[in-house]
Amino acid sequence: MPRVESYGVFIGLLWVVLWFGVVLADDARPPFSIADANWRTDFSRYTVPLDEIRSGGPPRDGIPPIDHPQFVTLASANSWLHDREPVIAVHRNGVAKAYPLQVLIWHEIVNDTIGDEPIAVTFCPLCNSAVAFERQLDEHVLDFGTTGRLRHSDLVMWDRQTESWWQQLTGEAIIGTLAGKRLTMIPASIVSYAAFKQTFPHGRVLSQDTGFRREYGRNPYRGYDASDSTPFLLSGSPDPRLPPMERVVAITLEGQDKAYPYRVLAEQRVVYDTVGTRTVVVLYNAGTASALDGSRIAASRDVGATGVFLPQLDGRAVTLVARGEAFIDRETQSTWNILGKAIAGPLTGQQLPPVVHGDYFAFAWLVFKPETQIYGK
Repeated sequence: MPRVESYGVFIGLLWVVLWFGVVLADDARPPFSIADANWRTDFSRYTVPLDEIRSGGPPRDGIPPIDHPQFVTLASANSWLHDREPVIAVHRNGVAKAYPLQVLIWHEIVNDTIGDEPIAVTFCPLCNSAVAFERQLDEHVLDFGTTGRLRHSDLVMWDRQTESWWQQLTGEAIIGTLAGKRLTMIPASIVSYAAFKQTFPHGRVLSQDTGFRREYGRNPYRGYDASDSTPFLLSGSPDPRLPPMERVVAITLEGQDKAYPYRVLAEQRVVYDTVGTRTVVVLYNAGTASALDGSRIAASRDVGATGVFLPQLDGRAVTLVARGEAFIDRETQSTWNILGKAIAGPLTGQQLPPVVHGDYFAFAWLVFKPETQIYGK
């Protein structure tokens, strides 16, 4: 079991304690039941076995989403956000925003708008899964909250419009009126705050002014991502091909799922591969702290960051090689960073087309995508 620290008396911390089973042992936690649920959800419609859904401890929105996010300038965020801290970087409609994990770890969902587009930025600490979605689905603009339930250790969200329940990692509605529907994922990367600033000097940062009292910057899941840690409330045995808490970056293209272990990427730095019929390039850089290691995120161990792109510009190939902390293309000798932006040389300012990807613990991706091919195996 991970170690959990006690930081204060506010109610949010009680749910963290419950979340890790300090009050109830894992094997005593009851399975999902609709008998004690005060929901308007249509439980007659579902796409997964209901007994796979477990109580994580908190009630509905006991881990409160952020519905009215405030953003600050880089200059303002510099006073409380360390360069090596992880942020979820989203660049859309000409707008770049950073969502620090020191905030998301306490809230898990941000209902936001970028440009004129409604989006949701989500993070499940138990799976290390950062996923961003379009909130527009057919005629609905959906607002999401936390159900307090887990499936295969992953956050189960709910929308306030239909009270359907959604799997965070896959973006699929699994219970309710919208069961079977899928949200459209948008590119989002966990990178260091320093990388975000370098790429988007006019970007904005999600503020600590959330309307809630939390110890932002402190990690309530201390030690959870240790190599010998056990996934919380995971039914069955993890996929044996990788250690359950090993980090992977994973993508789905043309119906093919592929995962790239961080330890392999740390050795190679640049991987060219074919997924489906598409050529992709996967990049890795050191310099990003874990959000799930030490008590203070800024002082936690370095786990690095990844980026996945189509290696082409205007139909011309871009061949990247690692050089120091950056990447150089052989064609023009331009310098590129982990977010796929040219930061020096003839192509300065150019951006490689991003591929929707996610950074996860291996167990989490593989339990939902068991047919995944693992690079290097």
